Amino acid sequence: MDFAEEIIEWYQLHKRDLPWRNTNDPYIIWLSEIIMQQTRVEQGTPYFNRFAEKYPTVKQFADAKEEEILKLWQGLGYYSRGRNMHHTAKIVMEEHAGYFPSSYDALIKLKGVGEYTAAAISSFSSNEAKAVVDGNVFRLLSRYFGIDTPINSGKGKKLFTELANELLDKSQAGEFNQAIMEFGSLQCKPKNPNCPACPLQADCEAKKTMRIHELPVKIKSQKSRERFFNYILVLKDNQILLNKRGSGDIWENLYDLPLFENTSLCPAQDLIKSEEFISNFGKQVQVKSISKPIKHILSHQKIYASFITIENFSEEFLAKKNWFFANQNELDQFAQPKLIFQFLENFHKFSH
Repeated sequence: MDFAEEIIEWYQLHKRDLPWRNTNDPYIIWLSEIIMQQTRVEQGTPYFNRFAEKYPTVKQFADAKEEEILKLWQGLGYYSRGRNMHHTAKIVMEEHAGYFPSSYDALIKLKGVGEYTAAAISSFSSNEAKAVVDGNVFRLLSRYFGIDTPINSGKGKKLFTELANELLDKSQAGEFNQAIMEFGSLQCKPKNPNCPACPLQADCEAKKTMRIHELPVKIKSQKSRERFFNYILVLKDNQILLNKRGSGDIWENLYDLPLFENTSLCPAQDLIKSEEFISNFGKQVQVKSISKPIKHILSHQKIYASFITIENFSEEFLAKKNWFFANQNELDQFAQPKLIFQFLENFHKFSH
């Protein structure tokens, strides 16, 4: 058997029964592909199910409010993807008469749809002969053919895409694409791949040359930027002071707490004496509690956050734009970054 036949035969025996594999609706496949990017299947599947249930058609997705989508997206990270999806759904309604496109050339023009996603949707929904190349495919091809060109270089992406298209079984493109990704995910895993049970082991260059753990090669990405957040927790009766974030930074349009960002985690007593703090909360403030610093990692940022609970603040000073009091029992109506909703969840647990 050739490479494609081996992969497809393996897939038919070992594939997982995932909900988006039981349809050829390009809208539902698009939902699954965007949600599953950078997310493990176990983590992403409940989100997919919630979105597919609440918005079974692209029209319902397009008609939703952005805040509803961000709330449903909460915990997945990469919130710009949720916003891009909303934008894309509206474009589909306007430019494609409400029919989600299934051709590669139409899909690639949609916001948030790159080469991989366009190939996946077009091949899974209409068997268009476009090879998918995701992390699993890069790894499998790099090891099988012994290629050490970095997978995240322009040259590497071109080389692996051409190779995947050469290997593609054009008569069953969708099946082959599902198979090669599933093979990389379950069999040729990043760590501890199951080589003894691998049907490709006899011809695998990485196995022959003992380079399984050296391949694929990846250029090291830039150093993460470190940021230091001092969040202020302000409680009044059964209310909590929230901040709606603006554009131009992480977590656009999500809700967090009043924030003072410094070049390091500022001691609470120094922070409450600062001009910026006094202009927002007054001089009579007392610190009730300070959390241990929490480390929160994003793709290119490391955030160190401290939560400072204060008392005796002057409400006359609370005139800052985007700050408002919300009932604590209505917090789940506001889409929050994971860092915030996890802290508030724990705070609520231990304060009752």
